[in-house]
Amino acid sequence: MILSALNNYYHRLVESGEDGIALFGFSQEKISYALILTENGSLVDVRDIRDTSGKKPVPAILTVPQPPKRSVNIAPCFLWDKSSYVLGVNSSEDTKSRKRAVETHQAFKDMHRELLKNCDSPALKALLAFFDWWRPEVFDESSLFSESMRDANFVFRLDGEMEYLHECREAQLVRRSMLQQSESPSEFCLVTGDRTPVALLHPSIKGVYGAQTAGASIVSFNLDAFTSYGKSQGQNAPISEQATFAYTTVLNHLLRKGSRQRLQLGDTSVVFWAETCSMTQAQAAEGLFAKLLNPPATDASETDKLRPALEAVAKGRPLRDLDPELEDDTKLHVLGLAPNASRLSVRFWETGSLHSFAERLAQHYRDLELQPMPWRTEPSIWRLLLQTVPHREGSQPKSDDIPPQLAGEMTRAILTGRRYPGSLLSNLIMRMRADGDVSPLRVALCKAVLARDARIANKLKEKEIPMSLDIDNAEPGYLLGRLFAALENIQQSALGRDINATIRDRYYGAASATPASIFPVLVRNAQHHLSRLRKDKPGAAVNLEKQINEIVDKLPPSFPKSLRIEAQGRFAIGYYHQNKARFGGQESSTEEGEE
Repeated sequence: MILSALNNYYHRLVESGEDGIALFGFSQEKISYALILTENGSLVDVRDIRDTSGKKPVPAILTVPQPPKRSVNIAPCFLWDKSSYVLGVNSSEDTKSRKRAVETHQAFKDMHRELLKNCDSPALKALLAFFDWWRPEVFDESSLFSESMRDANFVFRLDGEMEYLHECREAQLVRRSMLQQSESPSEFCLVTGDRTPVALLHPSIKGVYGAQTAGASIVSFNLDAFTSYGKSQGQNAPISEQATFAYTTVLNHLLRKGSRQRLQLGDTSVVFWAETCSMTQAQAAEGLFAKLLNPPATDASETDKLRPALEAVAKGRPLRDLDPELEDDTKLHVLGLAPNASRLSVRFWETGSLHSFAERLAQHYRDLELQPMPWRTEPSIWRLLLQTVPHREGSQPKSDDIPPQLAGEMTRAILTGRRYPGSLLSNLIMRMRADGDVSPLRVALCKAVLARDARIANKLKEKEIPMSLDIDNAEPGYLLGRLFAALENIQQSALGRDINATIRDRYYGAASATPASIFPVLVRNAQHHLSRLRKDKPGAAVNLEKQINEIVDKLPPSFPKSLRIEAQGRFAIGYYHQNKARFGGQESSTEEGEE
């Protein structure tokens, strides 16, 4: 399904003339320099073709013949390559590296002499003549070269011509002949169903965060343990060379730097694309999906566009009311990839209509909703994931601390509407107990987990998880959270807000897990604080004591010895609601909720 969808998307992009999509047998590569040759093969210039408009020169992206897959083998590219192949020099000075450079350069020359021996093109003959006189020692002797050129990628061009050698007609014919002379066995392709030569080695996928810089594979068989029935390498999962080229090319295109169809969520690189009859409709659908999945944290104009979309979905209105280019039944594909040594793991793969994804994302934000709202814009998955890591005083949460696989599981739950990861609630409770940071986003996540679990399990007898303070809610965990917030309020009213540590700093973890061991002590201490308040602020003391009694009257005769993990989540929600109720809705913790 994944490879078939990618293959179809590749062909749609080719038909639409999308920039950056190479035809079969070619690929887009980073090229830094061009060797300018005369017709007799002499070198007249080394042209720097990098983009120098920024602070640092950036290699140009050129469409060149697709490189072979390399590991430790020597495999030259056609009419371009890095300096060790083209010139026989590299940046390493040790004996082994120099020997390797000599071998790769010889392989580069031998391959081109064999492929171009019958060509009549002056440009290709000039390349063969260049090989006849070039020696690696010339690199150090000539003023045309610099040390920065070592290990860079080179192409060739004939002096006075505008096109590179790999772009000339004769070179294109040679390349076509190379592709037709496949030595791979023919099998029925699992993607297209045609009997064609299969790809024994699949090109590398680049751009996945955390994977090897040289690229990694989705389909790979490199050990005997992965093979069966006498098949070797790609024969175990036969995919034609053209389908292999198509899916790897379009996936690299989606994963490229700056792609609008790519998001990074923890260790998971997410790509998505739409199936529509026009590119404008596809771009509109992909743009809305990206905003829904990853709302901008600071761009007010983009936020103003997102809210109407969420409201339209909630009211059942068609998305075309927002934008004529949006169609509710537009098909979307979402793929999440994560690194796994030299391979890639598929974290999730989801396909559905734009409307169905919009509905699930809108439901996700409704599950998170609290009053007062702890954010200016709906929190992205990235901001939510940061709530699962330690919050250290004086430093920002680190994305490297996000538990492995949690990003993929979280995104899958949001896109499918299923339960959030089973470890999410326990992780949040553990973090709040460990660092004492009962942040609004952590509480919102606790509320979302509990609300979704109750809805999916159809627990009609349970009290609905409230968005704002619910004084009629008699659930023990919720009441104890409210009581803890009220006791903290009494302490701060009596001693002031500048005390070194509140009861939350000292006792939150124990109070939420084992109430019977902590609350009797806290209630006794509160009586001392109330005595002090009666002298200084008698009216406040009466109101606070009334509030404590109102909460305690709803609790069982004795405090519970322990609370289950779900009740600890309700404890956090009750604490948040009671804490914010002090301000009567006049103050919200927007700044506290922003990351």
